[in-house]
Amino acid sequence: MNAARSGYRVFSANSTSACTELAKKITERLGAELGKAVVYQETNGETRVEIKESVRGQDVFIIQTIPRDVNTAVMELLIMAYALKTSCAKNIIGVIPYFPYSKQSKMRKRGSIVCKLLASMLAKAGLTHIITMDLHQKEIQGFFSFPVDNLRASPFLLQYIQEEVPDYRNAIIVAKSPDAAKRAQSYAERLRLGLAVIHGEAQCAEVDMADGRQSPPTLKNATLHPGLELPLMIAKEKPPISVVGDVGGRIAIIVDDIIDDVESFVAAADTLKERGAYKILVMATHGILSAEAPRLIEESSIDEVVVTNTVPHEVQKLQCPKIKTVDVSLILSEAIRRIHNGESMAYLFRNIAVDD
Repeated sequence: MNAARSGYRVFSANSTSACTELAKKITERLGAELGKAVVYQETNGETRVEIKESVRGQDVFIIQTIPRDVNTAVMELLIMAYALKTSCAKNIIGVIPYFPYSKQSKMRKRGSIVCKLLASMLAKAGLTHIITMDLHQKEIQGFFSFPVDNLRASPFLLQYIQEEVPDYRNAIIVAKSPDAAKRAQSYAERLRLGLAVIHGEAQCAEVDMADGRQSPPTLKNATLHPGLELPLMIAKEKPPISVVGDVGGRIAIIVDDIIDDVESFVAAADTLKERGAYKILVMATHGILSAEAPRLIEESSIDEVVVTNTVPHEVQKLQCPKIKTVDVSLILSEAIRRIHNGESMAYLFRNIAVDD
């Protein structure tokens, strides 16, 4: 397929070669060439983008994977989108498999909902549509003033379990906290496996974090308005750690959407090992694996970590052979083809429930 003649272009907004691998795989599946553009950082740290070919009147897809330097990647995406807008592109579609700042989608400690800010910036820069995958909170789609297609990686991860995990029928799906129970239940029902949930003091859920909005600060001898008696909110106290479900003599598969700070996964693996699980796998869509994550995984009870290639992690794989990768370029390339041709996206969401 000649992308130029068919009215669309595919660009990569990354300035590092390691981050363009996914873009290359997508264009290979589309039978197209990667658009000609130069993205680089000047000596003073500013990002510069130069589009080297005409995009007038065409649908343009910007593939942006997010490396460790998140803020640089965001600026690359914004500047490229604006450059394409001023070059009279017809539609500008961002293909952002892992959407950055998705964990900052709730108000805490007099802060801000940064994810909403980023959505507004992308719209202002000229994006008209976004393709992403497994948003941390599905409600993030409401932050945008244009269409968002939130694809799912679970079909690829489920296929990996069925094809690459020997005796997976003896496995049990594990949620490392009650917050992850819905995702784990979805996997368990599709594989016809049992479900276990870890609950207790070792977990620190996002919903339990104090938002700090005490204004003015609480004082020991503070006096209330006469006649005003507010009921006291009882402080939370987590029970001793426990596993709801029998994992003894089974393969424990922990599922989540993001694996970044791995301490909670390591702690969950230790707990499952103590309860008799003989093999422990961790599966997640986005393998950010920051800081000391590869070393901690290598030294832990975890036998294998399976993530998709939404985020580049080749360096981490060299540091830890336990990390495996599942390619999701197939569904991303099909989404691009369908959007450009004006076809329904329903096929990509078949058998996907609201809680998935």
